[in-house]
Amino acid sequence: MNYFVEGIQGSGKSSLVQKLSEIKPGFTAIREGDYSPVELAWCSYVDEDEYQKILARYPELRSEIQDKTVAEGDKKIIRYTQIITDTPGFHKDLEQYEIYNGNLEYQDFKNIVINRYKNWNSDGLIFECSIFQNIVEDMILYRQATDQEIFDFYKLVKDALTGKDYRIIYLQTEDLKTSIDIIRKERSDGSGNEMWFPLMSRYFDESPYAKANGLAGEDALLEHFRHRQELELKICSEIFPENTIILISKKFDDIDLLDN
Repeated sequence: MNYFVEGIQGSGKSSLVQKLSEIKPGFTAIREGDYSPVELAWCSYVDEDEYQKILARYPELRSEIQDKTVAEGDKKIIRYTQIITDTPGFHKDLEQYEIYNGNLEYQDFKNIVINRYKNWNSDGLIFECSIFQNIVEDMILYRQATDQEIFDFYKLVKDALTGKDYRIIYLQTEDLKTSIDIIRKERSDGSGNEMWFPLMSRYFDESPYAKANGLAGEDALLEHFRHRQELELKICSEIFPENTIILISKKFDDIDLLDN
């Protein structure tokens, strides 16, 4: 068995991944930015030639980059967000090699995502944000895909996962504004300066979707989250009904997990 933990930002995914790790001995948790057999968020995805160029651009970080690199066939996956450095522009540079944020043509993006789900064959894993969040954000905000186009994409994902044992645990947030307000406080520095929300707001405001529709600000971002949760829940109920467990965000306990 494997578990995909999903939900809107602030729904408690990280806490649930930790709890699952504690009550499911022998399972391995894969969080955002870790090397994953399915997910590529917070990682650069490059061929050998580009990899060598990156090493040449950052000779002072060569050993750290190599240490955070996993080879997959003719590709290199660099966990660049796990490299702590003050080198100017390093993280912004490697961000351009992620598969998300509209960095790839749609067909290339689709092929990479679907093939990784299809080729994955391990068990005993607990994935954080590895089936909905990053893919759906990319398709809504950068590809301006319709709900039907995203729904159809997940039919392909379901086919790619045929024969694999997995559960999607979706944390449904009942009060999005309160949940976001809580995470805004939690992800602030010691002086109370918000760290996460300004980045999330800028990510949304600067997206092609927001610009095309004249959207910006907190209310627009919250409406985006409402729409995304509604769409993801529809995908769960109509495409993955036999694989999905829906829990109310932050209202579950150990018995809910053990029973499922």
